[in-house]
Formats: sequence, structure tokens, C-alpha cells
Amino acid sequence: MSLASQIVTIFLAVFIVVDPFGIVPVFISLAGGLPAARRRSTILKAVIVAFVVLCVFIFTGSIILRFLGIQPGSFFIAGGILMFIVSIDLLLGKPGRTKTSEAAEDREDVSIFPLAIPMLAGPGAITTVLLYVSEDSLPRFIPLVLVASVALALVIAGLTMAASSFFLRVLGKTGVSVIERIMGIVLTGLSVQFVYDGLVKLGVLAAK
Repeated sequence: MSLASQIVTIFLAVFIVVDPFGIVPVFISLAGGLPAARRRSTILKAVIVAFVVLCVFIFTGSIILRFLGIQPGSFFIAGGILMFIVSIDLLLGKPGRTKTSEAAEDREDVSIFPLAIPMLAGPGAITTVLLYVSEDSLPRFIPLVLVASVALALVIAGLTMAASSFFLRVLGKTGVSVIERIMGIVLTGLSVQFVYDGLVKLGVLAAK
């Protein structure tokens, strides 16, 4: 795989699991009634917290995996399965990782929970960055590409939240649902590829 293809693949994987469009209806339900200034501060705080959380896993993920003695191949398979579950949630339109409880909705500040965690920096996003840093001989550019991809995906998520009313008015719930399903299809293929790569790394399958 060429460098350009690798960068595009990483960004697509991060973008899909962050799910900038899927957060629109939930953001409206949680923060739609807040004053404009409060909505902006909520979005900014959620994006910053999610970025910090994901960066922590980008730069310490390989250390955590080595400490736990998890082989890259094993984590590729586990991560691929988890990503497949997230993709099924997207395809079937289930709340999945973005499900919020009544208790969460009652909280005054929703920027950290549930917007930053687990919606933006959820299990799918954390698993995705861990997958890319789990290599034994990690290329130096991968963490930088991951940071840039996370930053770009979160900026897009922040913009969609800021323009959530516009997106919901133009696309409607059906349009947002269609976009989520398209992203789910792409994520399904990526998750299966991760499982295949994991089996190759473990020597179960021969590399082609």
C-alpha cells in the first residue's frame, strides 16, 4: 500500500468511527435549547476533550499493549470485530455507542459526557487509533497522521454540531441516516480487512 493510500485509509477509518454526521440529532436533543454562546463553548470543550483523550491513546497505546502482552495480530482481530459491531450499528441505525441515558441528558454540562466521551472519543475511535499504533515496528509518520486525522475529523464534527440545525433541515433525519449507512458499509470492509491482517500477523493465514 502506497503512503498516500495509507494516509487516506487512516483518515477514513478515524472519520467514520468519530461519525461527525451521526452526532447531529443527538447534539440537538442534548444542547439544542442552549443559548448560542453556551452551544459554542459546549462544542469547543467536547472537541478539545475528545482530541486529548484520543491523543493519549495514540502516544501511549503501544506501551499499554506491550505492558499487557497483547500481540499486534490479536489486537487487530479484536479491534476488527469491535469495528464490525460499530459498522452494524451504523448500518441498522441503532444508537449503539452514541446511546445516551436519561441521566446523561439531565446533566447541566453535556460537553464531556456524553458528547466527548463516549460519542466522539468512543470505543470505536479508541480501538481504531490503538490498531494503528499496535505494530511492533511502528513507522514514525503513523502517529502524526493519526493526530492530523483525529484533529480533522473532530473539526468536522465540531462544524456539523455548530450547523446541526442547518444539516437536519437540509438533509433531514433520513439524509443523516443514509450518510451513516454509507459510512457503515465502508467501515464493514475496513473491519474485515483488520481481521484478515491480524490472522496474517499471527501466521494463521499466508500473506498475499
